[in-house]
Amino acid sequence: MKNLNTVVLFSIVLIGIYAASVQGDEHSTKPCLPYSVKLSDLNLQQPPRRVLLVPLLSGELDSNQNPRWPEQPARLLEAFYRHRFNTTVKLLSDVWSWSDYYRQVEQLLQQGSSFDRIIFISHGGYDGPILKNAVYLQEQNTTGSTINMLQFSEAQPGLKNVLSITYDTEKNRQFSDYMASHWKDLASMEFDAVWQQLTGFEKQIQPLDNSCYQRYCSIEKLALRPPQQREYQQHLCELICRKPLFEIKQSVELSPERFFRFTTSLNSILNADGLIFFGACNPGSISPKIKVQKDETELLINSTLAGGPHMSYVDLVSEASGHITSGSVGDSSGEDVVKRIMLFETNHPQHHLCIVVPGIN
Repeated sequence: MKNLNTVVLFSIVLIGIYAASVQGDEHSTKPCLPYSVKLSDLNLQQPPRRVLLVPLLSGELDSNQNPRWPEQPARLLEAFYRHRFNTTVKLLSDVWSWSDYYRQVEQLLQQGSSFDRIIFISHGGYDGPILKNAVYLQEQNTTGSTINMLQFSEAQPGLKNVLSITYDTEKNRQFSDYMASHWKDLASMEFDAVWQQLTGFEKQIQPLDNSCYQRYCSIEKLALRPPQQREYQQHLCELICRKPLFEIKQSVELSPERFFRFTTSLNSILNADGLIFFGACNPGSISPKIKVQKDETELLINSTLAGGPHMSYVDLVSEASGHITSGSVGDSSGEDVVKRIMLFETNHPQHHLCIVVPGIN
């Protein structure tokens, strides 16, 4: 009786969801299949026998949002699949970084697990699901007395964030010793925090050029400035009149190796007639075609990866993996993700998903 009541409840929910869904916003259907397409029109395992749910735990920056918010929609979907289709459901836990994800996928491989659906629930953008930026590699290169320390991190598979710190070991022994002992600690820090820590230490050990400082920031010079500008002027003088001990830079670069590692992980545990689903904001949205700079978004879908550029992230992953791939169009909450998957799995068309079949768009 309990299972019957659950099925009835899901049926009532689905009726309400479908009634609301058909009123959805219209979006361009390229490269997506028409919105009239239903699950029964696709070469997918129906009903799914095994489902993998991947809640990616990462709160919005500068917000009080619970970083575990994806777990709630994941639990709702777990109950839906179990009660509606008697599906075996695996839910990954504590995925805070892509390293966490790859480690758990490797465990699934060792167990011989495979799935008919892989569903991500997370924050996202035009270049796919987003986790907190996490370091995956640190390198050190030495040329003579010059050391270049490189730190590679990622928040989205395929986008490599590079932090570069260069310094001369002959300039200041204290700074060189500090870098040697603190380099590993920087892996847990954001760029601004790294910059502040290093400039703070530099300020302690590297004296100002007094003649330079007096030239630009003497009491007489500051008196000529409006009061609200004096503190900023002093800050500039300290930057200009202190001989720098290091150079720090950051950049965002395309990393085909990291992107294809991600799609390979999907292929390794997804059955041939399986579906990849991205429950996030904009993986199915068509990105505006603009000239992309290195520090902008849409690097992945505007690249030549998998025969690109591509109209959307869903299109890119579908072509790269060879699997039918789907994702939300526009902004999506956790509740939206649950509704859209329920509609899809119960063979209803809707206006909020982009579905791409590899090779035909």
